[in-house]
Amino acid sequence: MRAVVLYEHGGFDRLRYVEDFPDPAIGPGDVLVRVLASSLNYHDLFTLHGMPGIKIPMPVIMGLDIAGEIAAVGPEVSGWTVGDRVLVDPVNRVEGGLMGETLHGGFAELCKVRAHQLIRLPDEVGCDAAATLPIAYGTALRMMQTIGHVAAGERVLVLGASGGVGVCCIMLAKLAGAEVIACTSSNEKAERLRRLGADHVINVAETDFMAAVHARYGKPARRSDTGGVDVVVNYTGGDSWVKSLRCLRRGGRLLTCGATAGYAPAEDIRYIWTFELQILGSNNFRPAELTQLLEMVRSGRLTAIIDRRFPLSGVGEALRLLEERKVFGKLVITPQAAAQPSAG
Repeated sequence: MRAVVLYEHGGFDRLRYVEDFPDPAIGPGDVLVRVLASSLNYHDLFTLHGMPGIKIPMPVIMGLDIAGEIAAVGPEVSGWTVGDRVLVDPVNRVEGGLMGETLHGGFAELCKVRAHQLIRLPDEVGCDAAATLPIAYGTALRMMQTIGHVAAGERVLVLGASGGVGVCCIMLAKLAGAEVIACTSSNEKAERLRRLGADHVINVAETDFMAAVHARYGKPARRSDTGGVDVVVNYTGGDSWVKSLRCLRRGGRLLTCGATAGYAPAEDIRYIWTFELQILGSNNFRPAELTQLLEMVRSGRLTAIIDRRFPLSGVGEALRLLEERKVFGKLVITPQAAAQPSAG
């Protein structure tokens, strides 16, 4: 089968486009999926470059989010037949492992998964839309609803608003009836965020977001709930962390699910207790939340925002765009598209 394979950590030159990688061999409890769409996540960059403390068996096929149709069913599998359209839960919640990291993922024509990882696709939801959902939208749903309990009338500041997680956070906040302030780094993205529903947009390349929040809502007061915002969504970390805390009203909530700009920021803990702030972490999602997302997309309440689609040979280019933050929403790989010469 054709696949994009990583043989060692490093830069984009470590990716190899392979036309004759061995097809997966399935056994009891396994299902072979013909991959029709797989979307990129920032996690793929961590896998490419290497992550401290995480050992990844090589070679590995990246691609966490996978949607397609069943190509073969192994022994001891019931309820699934060849041709069924499926979304894959990238987390193996029984034996352990993560697709596209410790297990071969979706940047290939075929992928082996365990039957318990399959979620049936509604007829109205295309594979490209479904492939945008698990990592980004699943994380956003769990962070905003299950853990964050974002509610009507609240002021919600979203950092990194133009990425996959960010665009979903905006849509979910608006569905909840919140007022949304979105942060991005270009005027083009700012306009797209307004069209998506953001009430206010801050171009962080031109304006300090903390100063902009204080100017609009006032500085948070120590002895009242006035000033600042109710919720900050920050999955970037780094230099934005302390400023995020200083945007929150007394009793406000900071929601986090990642640290793409640095995981060890400076922090004045006194500010947390003085303003009675809540720091709420969200990690992963649950299968029921993926089913909920599919229903929201099927009914039109939520939109899968796809920036661009690439064939397998375009994985390297797509990863570069992601690393350079030149993406609005999600990038989707379509492995069944015609072969082209290079992946990196």
